[in-house]
Amino acid sequence: MIRARALRSDFIDHHGPAWWIAELLSTLLFGWGLVSALAGDPPLWVRAALVGGFVCWVGFVGLAWRFPRPATAALATCALLSAVTVASVGEVALVTACVALGVFASHPTPRVWTIATVAVAVLTLATVTELVAGVYPGTVLATIATVPAVVLIGLNRRQYQVRARQTELLLEETRRAQRERARAAALDERARIAREMHDVLAHSLGALRVHLEVAEARLADQGDTAAALQSVRRSRRLATDGLTEARNAVAALRRDVPALPEAVAELADGHRADHHTEVSVRALGQARPVSSAATVALLDTTREALTNAARHAPGRPVTVTLDHQEDRVRLRVRNAPRRGRCRRAPAPKAGSGSPGCGSASRSSVARWRQGGTRTGDGR
Repeated sequence: MIRARALRSDFIDHHGPAWWIAELLSTLLFGWGLVSALAGDPPLWVRAALVGGFVCWVGFVGLAWRFPRPATAALATCALLSAVTVASVGEVALVTACVALGVFASHPTPRVWTIATVAVAVLTLATVTELVAGVYPGTVLATIATVPAVVLIGLNRRQYQVRARQTELLLEETRRAQRERARAAALDERARIAREMHDVLAHSLGALRVHLEVAEARLADQGDTAAALQSVRRSRRLATDGLTEARNAVAALRRDVPALPEAVAELADGHRADHHTEVSVRALGQARPVSSAATVALLDTTREALTNAARHAPGRPVTVTLDHQEDRVRLRVRNAPRRGRCRRAPAPKAGSGSPGCGSASRSSVARWRQGGTRTGDGR
């Protein structure tokens, strides 16, 4: 497709004032040659051929921009008519024929075999008329050498233009592909944020609804104001946590998610201030950049683990360990065992954790593998 578009009918050199200046100078040169040749009182058919060639050149200059095929036909006719008069006029007709033939060979519109056919015809007409007129053999040899050289120069220029056009089209296709990839990436990111927002809102609003229903039932059926107030307070905390998680999801969309170590330290500071609990943060390994999706996921895990630690072992020290490994980031949140005696709970589900009893402790572990695979377990 690129080659077909590269060989379009536009004359690639037809750009800006440089082309017009060159064609104007060529037209003035041809006009001066025509006047000089006509001043020598040549035969009528020579005059007709010279005037016809000049008209064809002017037609090419006027038609090349909008009608390239008729323009190239006029250019080939100019070269043929000038070649016929080489023996009668001499160098003026030969220069005209060579210039027209060179421009014709460099034009991307005609096919290569058409260029070769016109070149052979011009060479044959010029040499035959010179031989018939008894021109000096050295002049004939010069004509035989000049015409192919001009054609080769024109073909080389034509090939350069075609390659330039192909490069331009390839660059255009590359830019278009990059725009499409950027658009696809943006759509994927929006879909991911939409899923994240859905999960956040569904979890927060669902839990909020349950607590509000419990508060309503305690007030309406039991008249237990204290228990209802406790449910309302829990609902407020859920609303606050949901708002925070929603803001984090929006931050991921805006690409302004803080660095993972700083964000984990900020969560630890907030938990320490809210629950008056000792929280220590440790970082292992060499810190590496983490994607916004991984950062948001690990921060969600940290927040949930700190909330569970405060619920099941209030006041006990919590240790947050961030381990940067070669192909993954591992996050461990561990709290000290809860004081007092309690009944041992059944084995927890993955990622949920359980309250510590006796000498046991609670830990939540999340890992984010390179490439976006999230795994987790709770103990």
